[in-house]
Amino acid sequence: MKSNNALNAKTWLTTFIVVSLSIYSCSKGEPTPNDPCAGVTISVTGTATNPTGGASNGNIIATASGGSGFTYSLNGGASQATGQFVNLGPGSYTVTARSSAGCTGTASFTLTANTGCGGVTISLTPTITGVTPCVSASGSITVVASGGTAPYTYSLNSSTQFQSNNLFSGLNQGTYTIGVRDANGCTSTQGSITVGQRSAGQLFTAVKAIIVAKCVSCHGASGGNGGINLDGDCNIVSAKDRIKARAVDATSNIMPPAPQSPLTTTEKQAITNWINAGGRVID
Repeated sequence: MKSNNALNAKTWLTTFIVVSLSIYSCSKGEPTPNDPCAGVTISVTGTATNPTGGASNGNIIATASGGSGFTYSLNGGASQATGQFVNLGPGSYTVTARSSAGCTGTASFTLTANTGCGGVTISLTPTITGVTPCVSASGSITVVASGGTAPYTYSLNSSTQFQSNNLFSGLNQGTYTIGVRDANGCTSTQGSITVGQRSAGQLFTAVKAIIVAKCVSCHGASGGNGGINLDGDCNIVSAKDRIKARAVDATSNIMPPAPQSPLTTTEKQAITNWINAGGRVID
């Protein structure tokens, strides 16, 4: 008969083997699901505006790419739907973007206190494109800013609405004021920027001379034949297709009729060249 020690040893060995096999079996387990973020890179970029005058009025605007359905948090705080964080003071900040799949990316920003705009000089250099005659709201002003801290934003005629685009288009003739604001909130303005009218082009000038000499006598302001008035730059531009059809192509009712003689080949070519160039006063 075996001793109790032998039986105890056998029991311990059997238990050890069973437990070991259980641990091994559990460690194998079910296959681990694929990581949805494997090979995914979430990139976070953005711009920061420094606080000014000792106030907590700085901001960070961050955007993320590499996924969808992003939420954003600042320094590990609560998540929000946008990457805009406002009312920030000087300091270091980390923006974390999390996609709907749970993948994350981060970006770091440092805001520096700006004590004011004293000694900051921002200069504006405008480039003006005048209004095209007979085309309303066709002028523009493009502004280049220097000095201060980029990026800059711009406003027109003392508006409180600033835009990142330095081009103001759709302008009529007149005098304008351009304002600029830098990243630290420092501003500058330049007034008396005049948008004038562009000069007539050589091709149009030649065509106008032909019209005045051979057409205005019948198609003048006092009562143009057929209701067609060619007395004036805009009237000529508006009637360019009719002028080509009647005076150049001569498809019907050849113009000008007797006693004026039809246009010469050179005159017809001058009209054709002008229309092909755009048929505007400035061409």
